[in-house]
Amino acid sequence: MTTPGRPADGHPRRWVILLVLCASLLLIALDTLVLNLALPMIQTDLAATSTELQWIVDAYAVTFGALLLPAGNLADRYGRKRMLIVGMLVFLAFSIAAAYASDAGTLIAARGAMGVGAALIMPSTLAIIKHTFPPGEQARAIGIWAGTAALGIPLGPILGGVLLERFWWGSVFLVNVPIVVVAVVAGLFLVPESKSPRPTPFDAPGAALAAVGFGGLVFGIVEASRHGWTDPITLGSIAAAVAVLVAFVAWERRTTHPLLPPELVRERQFSGAAVVVVAVAFGLYGTLFVLTQLLQVVQGREPVDAGLQLLPIATLVVAAPLGARLVERVGLRATVSAGLVVITTALVVTAGATAASGLPVLGGVALLGFGMGLAMPSAANAMLAVAPIGRSGAAAAVTDTAMQIGGSLGIAVLGSMLTTSYRGGLPEGVTPAAQDSVGVAHTVAADFGATPAAGQLVSAANTAFVGALGDALLAGAVVTGLGAVVAWVVLPARARSSAPRRATVVRQ
Repeated sequence: MTTPGRPADGHPRRWVILLVLCASLLLIALDTLVLNLALPMIQTDLAATSTELQWIVDAYAVTFGALLLPAGNLADRYGRKRMLIVGMLVFLAFSIAAAYASDAGTLIAARGAMGVGAALIMPSTLAIIKHTFPPGEQARAIGIWAGTAALGIPLGPILGGVLLERFWWGSVFLVNVPIVVVAVVAGLFLVPESKSPRPTPFDAPGAALAAVGFGGLVFGIVEASRHGWTDPITLGSIAAAVAVLVAFVAWERRTTHPLLPPELVRERQFSGAAVVVVAVAFGLYGTLFVLTQLLQVVQGREPVDAGLQLLPIATLVVAAPLGARLVERVGLRATVSAGLVVITTALVVTAGATAASGLPVLGGVALLGFGMGLAMPSAANAMLAVAPIGRSGAAAAVTDTAMQIGGSLGIAVLGSMLTTSYRGGLPEGVTPAAQDSVGVAHTVAADFGATPAAGQLVSAANTAFVGALGDALLAGAVVTGLGAVVAWVVLPARARSSAPRRATVVRQ
């Protein structure tokens, strides 16, 4: 049965539907860090080179970032539920292929295909929230959605650590199987279908330009995190990506049926909120990236213990409904700006972490989650609110792309600052290999055995790393602080919604 629009009080099974959507999103969230734990085993079993190991990680990020915007438009055109189910099945098939890959090339190809599945899943989940929840509950639902993404980050090392202690490296991919099976079965019976009532012709040239541009940008940023910002591959990739994205903007302004309506981009609430999402993701992923090294290498914690140290980020779940109420009472601008100020404070607090103390980490991560809970759902909801209901998939894709780019930038910028400051903080005469990273320094020290030289190297490396971590996080605080200023200047004081549009919703 097909009915236009959506009921004013939302879908009667909307909270159960949200569980299905969060289970789908958990697939993507867990993948953020769980694979890193398995890389040493993969390198040994598949005889993978360092370049192949990089691509095992990067192939997923590049295809994911490249295809989000086209995937969101396909969801609007052919159905958000349909794209969600297809994405989960693609993710399932290639998770199994990755688990049983017999060589590095097969594993890289499977990881790239998993990124395609993730690109189909993520914008569909956010667009379905818009179509199943009434406006008054959307911010709360998006807060739970964002909380699932954030909690998946510390849960990845916990789950991965448990699996790798008992099974082979492929188990980190097979853990996706039961999640997908449950989510697909529940989704088929519970999630309603929705799509644009008047689908326009698919903008294939725009989709190709967006895929190449955003994919190249993500690739360049990822390369910067590994090889530095002056590396020719980094500079060439980013320059080429920017050129393609300029061509994408020019094409979108002249084509009759753009992938992303230019008037939506010109909307202050939409574009300002997108900047906020970039800033929040920058602070979140950049901070968690450097903290993972502090916890596991410098403080010597096992992956499970390190993941537990990051669980205070669950404050996001508490802050999200509070943020929704604050948007109603004090407005969008004040709420989002306050969230970014809390995130900035979190980075400053965490910058005080030492090689021995965990309190600054616990406090900083708790503040980080709380600030994200205020800012991220409010910003994402503001973007969806001004999008025509027939283009909610495209708007959700922009939100997801902003998260992906912001997260990649956070890791690359803070990671490169961490490396540069770490090397500058080492005393003269330290072996060149130990200057690569604190992890390598610990490995070199282990080769020395139980000698005074080993202890001195570990102490010097840890001291240099802790100082570098403080420098990187303070620099990150400057970025998130600027994000708060941009939010205050650009965002409207009060959020507004687009005029009601008709959407096709298939009831089950």
